[in-house]
Amino acid sequence: MNPLVAGLTRLGLPLAGSAVLGVRGRTSGEVRTTPVNPLTFEGTRYLVAARGTTQWVRNLRVAGEARLTVGRRTETVRATELPDAAKVPVLRAYLRAWAWEVGAFFEGVGADASDEELAAIAPRHPVFAIETA
Repeated sequence: MNPLVAGLTRLGLPLAGSAVLGVRGRTSGEVRTTPVNPLTFEGTRYLVAARGTTQWVRNLRVAGEARLTVGRRTETVRATELPDAAKVPVLRAYLRAWAWEVGAFFEGVGADASDEELAAIAPRHPVFAIETA
């Protein structure tokens, strides 16, 4: 599904608000792309790694910035990773918005889970606050 979602997003037809994240590879230096689901919550935009510590997460940790593309619009963003203790409300909002697509990666924990349940899975799902660079 990733190539299909990325292709549609590049054409300007994002699936429910998806974007294509482009981040420089930490060893190759080449820009790698993957579809992501940006979330705006309480006035801040976030990227949540539903699948855990993937290659884009590792690359973003090193690069500190990336490009988000939807159609012809590309924006450079700076990313700051949240500590686990700050993730709970963001994860809850993310699951409310995107559980229909990524819920399987959260081990049965949903938006209506307790704070304790969300805190227990927080270490497995990196979250980045992003802002325009």
